[in-house]
Amino acid sequence: MKLKPLADRVLVKTDKLEAKTASGIIIPDTAQEKTQTAVVVAVGDDKEKITVSAGQKVMYDKYAGTPVKIDGEDHLILKAADIIAVIE
Repeated sequence: MKLKPLADRVLVKTDKLEAKTASGIIIPDTAQEKTQTAVVVAVGDDKEKITVSAGQKVMYDKYAGTPVKIDGEDHLILKAADIIAVIE
């Protein structure tokens, strides 16, 4: 499935959290803290508000975005204002 965000929206693929500690203890999904980093997959067409491009790693607000599954993988649709930093 292809998904193209509109206006000032950005489609990002969320980073997976490590489910096991270095010592081998498995951490269940319910005990893991929500990740706040992702990779930009596609951007909308509002070039004035969107300052990121596809392929960049970004940090976003903790409770921002609309979750969506694309080909079985977790993605988010964020507003450009919800992106708080670019990770280099």
